[in-house]
Amino acid sequence: MSLSVLLAKTNLVTVLDIDLERVNKINSKKSTIEDPLIDEYLLDDNLNIKGTTQKQEAYDNADIIIVCTPTNFDHNTNSFDTESVDSVVKDVSELNKKALIVIKSTIPIGHTDYLKNKFNVNIIFSPEFLREGNALYDNLYPSRVIVGGKKSESSVKFGNMLVNSAIKKDIKLLFMNASEAEAVKLFSNTYLAMRVSFFNELDSFAFSKNLNAKDIIEGLSFDSRIGKGYNNPSFGYGGYCLPKDTKQLLYDFGNIPNDLISAIVSSNETRKKFMADEIMKTNPDAVGFFRLIMKEGSDNFRSSSIIDILEHLRNCDIKVIIYEPTIKVDDFNGVPVEKDINKFKRSVDIIVANRKSAVLDDVKNKLFTRDIFNIDQ
Repeated sequence: MSLSVLLAKTNLVTVLDIDLERVNKINSKKSTIEDPLIDEYLLDDNLNIKGTTQKQEAYDNADIIIVCTPTNFDHNTNSFDTESVDSVVKDVSELNKKALIVIKSTIPIGHTDYLKNKFNVNIIFSPEFLREGNALYDNLYPSRVIVGGKKSESSVKFGNMLVNSAIKKDIKLLFMNASEAEAVKLFSNTYLAMRVSFFNELDSFAFSKNLNAKDIIEGLSFDSRIGKGYNNPSFGYGGYCLPKDTKQLLYDFGNIPNDLISAIVSSNETRKKFMADEIMKTNPDAVGFFRLIMKEGSDNFRSSSIIDILEHLRNCDIKVIIYEPTIKVDDFNGVPVEKDINKFKRSVDIIVANRKSAVLDDVKNKLFTRDIFNIDQ
């Protein structure tokens, strides 16, 4: 959605989706995701963007076809499920051989080259580094633009297209092989997961030793070599990217010796279990979960760490209740969803919140959170 809006300023963009509801939203100039800047940009009548469910309409006469389909981690194969990406590349190879295919989906290292050889297509990989709820902003002010694949006229054109569509000036444009670009994506997200895990384990230590975690973290973070980013404790890293990307990178390591990468994956599970155990120690009759989303300004709770904590308590026969306005039904995976915030507050002994909210100021005595800095990070 953010790429479509970004490129529709100076190009004709057709968005192909299998979901008619999302297509109708796009054609009504409405965003399919929660991102205030996208909503603002869609008010511009000069944006050349349309949605369709028809492959032929989307691929015919396209110069560039960008693949943004999801690649979830398959625990049966211990690798990304790339079926959606592969099927798009196959379709393009049959319908528009001349187009440049750009993969934005996160894929295993070496997969772009595999697809290039299998379907004999002009294909590159260009990783995204976007924050949920701020995706368009991050495309307008990118930290860098990476194009992975043969440095050809078409790939240079695509890289320059992203740079020229941005507001930020002097953007670093890097060209490299596709496999190296795929590695950049996975190692970048694994590093962020490592940083989250580090401060979470610091917080676990402080919590157990009755120390002030905020003082310790600030004492570290004012060191310019360490910095303040990704230092606010949470129940664990979650969301679209970090859980699956860390596992994929660990799988890509194969028999290559490593300790750190595997520890990053396992430490997240350790943190979530530790948090659940600490909640259990209070002997609650009922535990309320305030929001399943990871942070404000989000409408996604896929792989949210708080869900794993909820499931752990359920398995221990603790009564759990959810307050999540984005859920329109009365239960979530068998857990009751309370729509009335005041009734929710009265119904539980403890309120578990990954991030604080002013809505909970009147029940601070019930609140269980590790959000030290009260920021969405």
